[in-house]
Parts: sequence; structure tokens; C-alpha cells
Amino acid sequence: MTPGDIANLPYRPCVGIVLANREGRIFAGQRLDSEVAAWQMPQGGIDPGEDPRDAALRELWEETGVTRDLVTVEAETADWVRYDLPPHLLGRVWKGRFRGQEQRWFLMRFKGADNQIVIETEHPEFSEWTWIDPRDLVEKIVPFKRDVYAQVIAEFADRL
Repeated sequence: MTPGDIANLPYRPCVGIVLANREGRIFAGQRLDSEVAAWQMPQGGIDPGEDPRDAALRELWEETGVTRDLVTVEAETADWVRYDLPPHLLGRVWKGRFRGQEQRWFLMRFKGADNQIVIETEHPEFSEWTWIDPRDLVEKIVPFKRDVYAQVIAEFADRL
């Protein structure tokens, strides 16, 4: 792809979830499709006509088995947050239709027990999961998403 081709690609509309437990630690899952350390928070696309908050609750359930009754939505980012895919992934993910993602992030407080988190879902995304301190999260994330994660954690810092 040429730089002009890339510049003409849209961003994929997406949501992200900062799932925090009572102690303020954040859910992070190791991506199942990665052979290297690739931890991330739950996230995924917004279906056509779907409200971002509803998409976030759906994605949370699809990726972690956590149902809406087990969380309280405490906040959402003031604006959309974008990231660009690194060159080696352009054209390989999302069938080459997007240059990156435009995300609306939601902070959700988990009210359940750890055994209610089930990553062995119908379409699993994670091989393992953990609760992590927000101060340690950003360094565990794949490099091209670190700026987004730092921005989101900073925006929700007063609630974590």
C-alpha cells in the first residue's frame, strides 16, 4: 500500500473496556492469536446501528463471559481515541479495509467474583488473563497501542 492508499483508509469504529475490580486493578488478557506477549483489555468493533455503550457490554460478554449485571458503567472517554496499525499489519488485518481503530472506551467496575470471568467463550480471544495494576498495564501492551492505553488510563485515573 502506498502512503496515499493508507491515508484514504477509514478507521474501524470500535469500543474498549477498562474492567476494574474493587481494588482498582484492571483485567488484561493475553491474546490467543499471538506467540509473543500481547496483553490487552477487551475491545471490539461496533456493529452498524449499534450504540457504543451497548457494543462495549456485548464485547465484554463475548470476550470474558462477564454479563451486564456484573458491572457498573462508571465513565466513558470524552472523545474517540485513534491508533494506526503498524506497516507490517496494514492489509493483513480486517481484510485491509481500515488503517487503524477509532475507539470509545468505557470504565466498568466488576462486581462479581473471579470465577465468573470465563475466557473460554464461543470465539475465544485470550489464552490467559490477570488483574494488573494500572501503573504496570501500559508496558505490557503491544507497542503500537501503548499511547492509546496511556491516554485512557490517564483519563480514568481518578476512578482507579
